[in-house]
Amino acid sequence: MNVLSLFDGLSCGQIALNNLGIPVEKYYASEIKSHAIDATQYNFPNTIQLGDVRFLKSEILEELDIDLLLGGSPCQDLSIIKQNRKGLEGDKSALFWEYVRILKSLKPKYFLLENVASMKNIDKEIITNALGVEPILINSSVVSAQHRRRLYWTNIPINGELVDKNVLLNDIVDRDEPPQENMSDKKRAFIERKRGGTMYVRVDGDKSMPITARGYAAWNTQFITMSNGIIRDLTLAEYQELQTIPPDYHFPCIKSKATDLIGDGWTVDVIAYLLEGMLK
Repeated sequence: MNVLSLFDGLSCGQIALNNLGIPVEKYYASEIKSHAIDATQYNFPNTIQLGDVRFLKSEILEELDIDLLLGGSPCQDLSIIKQNRKGLEGDKSALFWEYVRILKSLKPKYFLLENVASMKNIDKEIITNALGVEPILINSSVVSAQHRRRLYWTNIPINGELVDKNVLLNDIVDRDEPPQENMSDKKRAFIERKRGGTMYVRVDGDKSMPITARGYAAWNTQFITMSNGIIRDLTLAEYQELQTIPPDYHFPCIKSKATDLIGDGWTVDVIAYLLEGMLK
């Protein structure tokens, strides 16, 4: 199987395919973040990087024989987090049309597109009409300790229901991790104000709110209140577990860049569930 992953990030699609044991002959990736490319090449050195999606012109695409097209187009202008969001007319989220362009050019057997569930209905309808399939709403809380509602458009046959693994923060928290010593007074005051608020604070034993890239409300997604009252940042290993990224996936960058990639990434076990239909 040959795969092209647009907006590839840390290559969660490749992780899911690997977990499923689906053999991949060539995995092409389109990505522009240097630390994302570094992470992918470290973990999957055979990945063929193609650069910016906007520059994947017909002369390049016609040389590719793609069976599966993956993509999670930028959500910044679609997400409810952003005030005055412009939807698919925004500079970043308009890159969805690059996915459509490439899908029409390649005509792969299978495709999968992911984006946020909080987008406006008009944008959801536009995407649905462009791709010709209805979206599937999945909350990552079914397979992880994180609430993360996402829409998935795919023509891959769905292989039964996604089984709830009943994972809670209690199950993944490192209880030996010490409290944060270098937390700024401003951040600590913010956390204290939000302590006990389910919209922000990760409460030990519950589900977390969605992990986001550091560019958005970073404080809301990087700390946990333990049952003994200790406040600390999430560890990188905890971040990985919340996105069901294998512990042996290595990030050759500082933690802040790694969490940026994880926040922008996919919940691997959800993607594996959706891709599993190709095994039929």
